[in-house]
Amino acid sequence: MESDLDGDTQPTPSRHGLPRDEARVPALTILTHPDRRRIGEMVTLPELPAGRPVRLSRTEPALAPVGSAAAKPLGDRYLSRAPILLNPGAEAGAVTVELGSCATAVTVDGRPLAEPRRLAPGDLERGVVFELAHRVVLLLHRHCPITVRVPRHGLVGESTSIVRLRQEIGLVAGLDTPVLLCGESGTGKELVARAIHDAGPRRERPYVAVNMAAIPASLAAAELFGALKGSFTGADRSREGFFASADGGTLFLDEIGETPPEVQPLLLRALESGEIQPVGSEKMRRVSVRVIAATDADLAALVAAGGFRAALLYRLAAYQVRVPPLRERRSDFGRLLDHFLQQELAAVEAAGLPAAAPVPWPPAEVVARLARQSWPGNVRQLRNAARQLAIASRAGGQAALATLLASLDDGPAPAAVPVPVPSRRAASDPWQISDQELLDALRAHRFELKPTAAALGIARSTLYKIVAKSPRIRKAGDLDRSEIEAAVDTNGGDLTAAAAVLEVSRQGLKRRMKVLGLR
Repeated sequence: MESDLDGDTQPTPSRHGLPRDEARVPALTILTHPDRRRIGEMVTLPELPAGRPVRLSRTEPALAPVGSAAAKPLGDRYLSRAPILLNPGAEAGAVTVELGSCATAVTVDGRPLAEPRRLAPGDLERGVVFELAHRVVLLLHRHCPITVRVPRHGLVGESTSIVRLRQEIGLVAGLDTPVLLCGESGTGKELVARAIHDAGPRRERPYVAVNMAAIPASLAAAELFGALKGSFTGADRSREGFFASADGGTLFLDEIGETPPEVQPLLLRALESGEIQPVGSEKMRRVSVRVIAATDADLAALVAAGGFRAALLYRLAAYQVRVPPLRERRSDFGRLLDHFLQQELAAVEAAGLPAAAPVPWPPAEVVARLARQSWPGNVRQLRNAARQLAIASRAGGQAALATLLASLDDGPAPAAVPVPVPSRRAASDPWQISDQELLDALRAHRFELKPTAAALGIARSTLYKIVAKSPRIRKAGDLDRSEIEAAVDTNGGDLTAAAAVLEVSRQGLKRRMKVLGLR
């Protein structure tokens, strides 16, 4: 991102050195690519707000890793050199996408691109998923160019929101001030709490994490502050308590809104005075504990309803940090998915993903579909999806992947999505070209045999023979009347889009329609 600061729009710094939201410009980020080392590369597009078009093809624009000046184009040989055009819209912030003479199969947010399509400003705010040649997936989004460099603190991603979060970690790490982490379930609040501890002067001291929702109300005081033997029924021995265990270090209290009302004043006293009183003891004990709390609840509403003490909220929220949901950092999706897949493949003892492969894995269609989700479970849900993908790759099975896709929130899974096991080498002989590589090449060139043969570096006559023998490649002559009519109607009579859905060439579709007496 730092390498793309030479455009027309100069960011206005905030009081913390990060640019303000009004400095955001359109950007493209790679979500998947056959060379997985390129995932996360980005380019900002200041031309669009300046009223100039952007050309997107195999050769332009140049994208770069964050913090690097080594920018280069997408470069995949299955992408057309003829560009897709991103034109400034009549409405400020809108963009119109045109296919032009580009021969690459393109889908935009899951729909084949045949006619010019207008993207509203709100679409760019959410992030628009482009799938190119069934091999490369990009996100068109709005982004704040970052002029400051901050430590990563173990957080994956380079979106504006995650860079801001890293900077806030740096701001509070060296203090003893209580911090309240707010954010939806599954956003990684405990990871942020640990990062604050590890970046501060208490890093060599204990870090104790406690889920308040998991502690029975009757035992909460004893668990937090300790208890003497015999102080209550069942106290057959003295216990130290979490505050004492964290003495000199950090105590992370997750689900703080679940703290029982009778324990809240004791917690407030511990925060204000640094003293705790074990259950059954008449003596106070001084501890030095840095408290970080987290919640996905509306604590202000709990205060208004009488379920949470206002004074405790104010004390806990001496500094408040919002952990963003995944849908607000969609440009990080590719990095996160790749990161989790590597971990989960190792966990199931499957082959790790190669840095570069002739066929991207997971399939680009799958990555594009996943990237369009709203992810209500956030990063936790994404990690679970990566686990299912890892298991599917190990088994090579369709069922696990279909179950995963069907469980997501934008409708049923597609009828057939390939689930290749990660591949490490390209075929060196035309007859060793895999069905998947052949299918990818055909899709990239809209099932036109001449450009497909050229892209594969084989004779057209050889390609005819390979296609004829492949059970995976559908022929136009296999299409029946009902499915052609359904595809044409669904795509508003657009034969190019219908051919893309049916996975045949446009000319082949026209010939088949003529044979069947369709117009």
